[in-house]
Order: sequence, then structure tokens, then C-alpha cells
Amino acid sequence: MTARFAGQVAIVTGAASGIGRALTTALVAEGATVVAADLDGAGARQVATGLGPSAEGATLDVTDAAAVQALVDAVTAEHGRLDLMANNAGIGVGGPAESVPLDDWLRVIDVDLHSVVYGVAAAYPVMVRQGSGHIVNTASLAGLLPSPLLTPYAAAKAGVVGLSLSLRVEAAAHGVGVTVVCPGPVETPLLDQRGPDGPNIRKLLTNALGQPHPADAMAADILDGVAANRAVVVAPPSAVEAWSRFREAPEEVLAVMADQAVASRRRRAAT
Repeated sequence: MTARFAGQVAIVTGAASGIGRALTTALVAEGATVVAADLDGAGARQVATGLGPSAEGATLDVTDAAAVQALVDAVTAEHGRLDLMANNAGIGVGGPAESVPLDDWLRVIDVDLHSVVYGVAAAYPVMVRQGSGHIVNTASLAGLLPSPLLTPYAAAKAGVVGLSLSLRVEAAAHGVGVTVVCPGPVETPLLDQRGPDGPNIRKLLTNALGQPHPADAMAADILDGVAANRAVVVAPPSAVEAWSRFREAPEEVLAVMADQAVASRRRRAAT
């Protein structure tokens, strides 16, 4: 194991499980001091305890801008710097768009997009003053590709992509890096989130893109991307292939997916 992040101070949100937990673990293994933050504070502290003195758990509601600011201020005051801010917390909301309650639209935008805004607003000025640092925002392949039955989620994640790429251009002048992470299906609890009228997300994504990517492999992909200061990290290979196809022939892909959606609706109506 290399130590590319030795001596760095990081905050990872959504760290009690999934990609956040794997990313926290990988950063500690590479020499970083990490604050693992999650709404599930007990889960975050359990993750940190298992990683030793280089990790600390914290309870954090990422939809509370003041709480995000307070955590960034506290970590910066304690360590004198903040080198990496991973805005990773997220939820999934899906179902036919006409059936998704407005509250669910607002909730996914609040957790998946607004929380990233809050994390950037708190951490980016610190990094500008330092003249260094890196922001990592977890979006999704759904932010790059049409994602039927996941429209609220895709809308929020597309916002994260736009925020990240625009900020990256500004941040370069200050010596700060910005990377947006756009995973395909990853083996995390998010795959099994399902509302009363929502699709089986695990089945939907597995049928489209194959078996989920292990969370620890995704964390390794992210750290490779940060170390190389890449703008966009897409994984696994099936997700890269899907993204490439869409960029090469967007109208063709949209037409095929629309035909599939029509056929699927007819099959459901017939049964």
C-alpha cells in the first residue's frame, strides 16, 4: 500500500457504509487522518474505531448547512488545515416520474445536491486560503446518462456534475483540485433502497450494467483519480462503456431507451 495521502486531513460524509466507509478505510491506509461523518453517528464512530487513532467519527446531517460549516470549522481549527473534502452522502429515489411525490423530489435534491453545495461552501474557502486541497463530489452515472425510473435522483446528480466541473475550472487558479465521481452500480445499501412504488434498483441497474462494483474497488478508483487530479472518475468498465456510447451517439441511445420504455410499459399493462 502506498501512502499518497500521508499527513493529509480529510472529511468524508456518508461514511458509515458503502463508498463512504470504503473511502475512509482507504484514506487511512494511505496515511491520512480522516473524520468519518454520517447521519448515523454511531455507525460512523464504529467505522472510525475499527481504523484506529487516525480516524474519528462524527454525527452529521448533511442537509443542515450550519452543521456542515461547524464540522469543517472544527476540523480545520483542530488540525490547522483541510486537505480533502469528500461530499459523498446520498440517497436514491425512483419510480415513474408521474408517481413520485413532490416531497421525495425535494428530499433527494436536498440530500444529493444541496448537501454538496453546503460542503463546497464550507470547505472551498479554507482550501483557497491554503492554496491547496481537493474536493471530491460523489455524483453518479445517472448524472451523465439518461436514467429512466430514477429521474429525481438523476436530476440531483446531474447538478453535482455541473457544479463540480465548473468549480474545477475556477479552483485551478487557487491550486485546488475538484473531482466528480460518477459510479455505475456499486455494492452498497443504496441498491436496496426502494419506496412503495419504486423500481427494484438493484435489478434495474444490474440488468443494464452488470454486476455491481465492490465498494473498496470504487474507493481505490476514487483515490487514483484524486492522486492524478482527474476531473471525472467513472467506474466500473461497464459504466465507462455506457458513457462512451452515449457521448458518441446520444440521439440513437435516447431513441433506443425510449423504445424500450414503451415496450416495458405495454408488457406491464398486459399483465
